Amino acid sequence: MKLTLRVWRQKNADAEGAMSTYEVDGISSDMSFLEMLDVLNERLILEGEEPVAFDHDCREGICGACSLVINGEAHGPERTTTCQLHMRSFRDGDTIDIEPWRAAAFPVIKDLVVDRSAFDRIIQAGGYVTAPTGSAPEAHATPVPKADADFAFEHAECIGCGACVAACPNGAAMLFTSAKVNHLNVLPQGAPERETRVLDMVAQMDAEGFGGCTLTGECATACPKGIPLMSITGMNREWLRATRKSGKR
Repeated sequence: MKLTLRVWRQKNADAEGAMSTYEVDGISSDMSFLEMLDVLNERLILEGEEPVAFDHDCREGICGACSLVINGEAHGPERTTTCQLHMRSFRDGDTIDIEPWRAAAFPVIKDLVVDRSAFDRIIQAGGYVTAPTGSAPEAHATPVPKADADFAFEHAECIGCGACVAACPNGAAMLFTSAKVNHLNVLPQGAPERETRVLDMVAQMDAEGFGGCTLTGECATACPKGIPLMSITGMNREWLRATRKSGKR
């Protein structure tokens, strides 16, 4: 495959960025998207040019590090992570636009790399899960209904990639935050901090400068792990419950 790549290049957070055009040839349809970028970078290095900076780690669709807007879509045309997107999703001769996540709360560090530490601070705001120390408890000491366990696991699948923010026209982080709130609040182990967790995490999300949610649904459509839009509704109920109980509203 021969492709034309239009890649966002930005030296640092303070510099102005622009799209640069590169031609790549000999790309196999079995390559992943990141392997295709590796080919481009190898060529750039051999030519004495600065390689394109992009985030990656496990390359197995687990860590959520790979984060690219490809032809205007978070993670590209398939509902998967960028590292699991393969070049067979494109055609020979295609022109592909490659950009970083676009959100005020995700400032560009360099090229395609953005700072997603805002997500870390939202999680940190949730605090800890109360649990007794000492020997491991019996497996059946705290029964969890299957429906609750399934709900918790469904939300725990969130890998924090940020595709929901990148896809949202408002740059909202409601789907991410709701996934983190819901998967703990539904379990008995998370019950002691249930109210403070949702109040603190939502407050931190707002403080980070994410946009407001208008339930357009783009976040759930782009999520590679299939976190449902109803997750946001669940968090809203938790937030209303907590504000009424705390008397903060």
